[in-house]
Amino acid sequence: MEENSLKNNLHGSIAESPSFHKVVRERTSCRGFLPDQVPSDILNSVLEEASLAPSNCNTQPWETHVVSGDKLEQLSEAILKADEAGNMSPDFSFDAAEFYGRYDERRFDQGKALYEAFSVKRENKEGRKEVSNQNYKFYNAPHLAIPFMPSFGDNVRVGGDIGMYGQNFLLSLTAHGLAGVPQTAVGFFADTVREILNVPKELRMLFGISFGYADPSAPGNSYKLGRDPIFRTVVFHQ
Repeated sequence: MEENSLKNNLHGSIAESPSFHKVVRERTSCRGFLPDQVPSDILNSVLEEASLAPSNCNTQPWETHVVSGDKLEQLSEAILKADEAGNMSPDFSFDAAEFYGRYDERRFDQGKALYEAFSVKRENKEGRKEVSNQNYKFYNAPHLAIPFMPSFGDNVRVGGDIGMYGQNFLLSLTAHGLAGVPQTAVGFFADTVREILNVPKELRMLFGISFGYADPSAPGNSYKLGRDPIFRTVVFHQ
């Protein structure tokens, strides 16, 4: 019964959705949302489609927590407080200084475009901090999804599975007329997030996805970064 219901819901969503070619080109990282809540039927459809992601040995290693309303405000306040106190608690390492070559160039271009969108100059440390804090205010999104993961071995393959789940989630948002942004920065405060949401320590966190309806007038949505042509990122062998 439940499986048939799931199939019917998915088939209905597919029939009403734009093509994959359109969706994958329209998806972008949204950094500014309207306050409108996402209806539960649409949210359930997005979660169902995200769960169709492939995973190693079909382990489906995701436990997704969706945070909204007062709990989302409480989480934002807790992360901002932890950030102010310097109490970072990432489950996985991240060091921007490790990027090199073209990878670092793309990282720099993204940061430059973001601060320019908010009209914040490089020497304006206070302004840059406020832009950074938008991560912990979830860019005013009404919802945050966090796909927590178990720990297996070195976690690389589990992390890959979570990445594919996250991509499905983001593309489904776009297909439903919604928007989202994956935020590694939220994962820098994994202990804080687990405490507020009462999530056990054995479940790890890579990122959160803030989502909702895009605010076209938000400064963070005034730019879109391009992609390198495939001749720079693909090697063909015959």
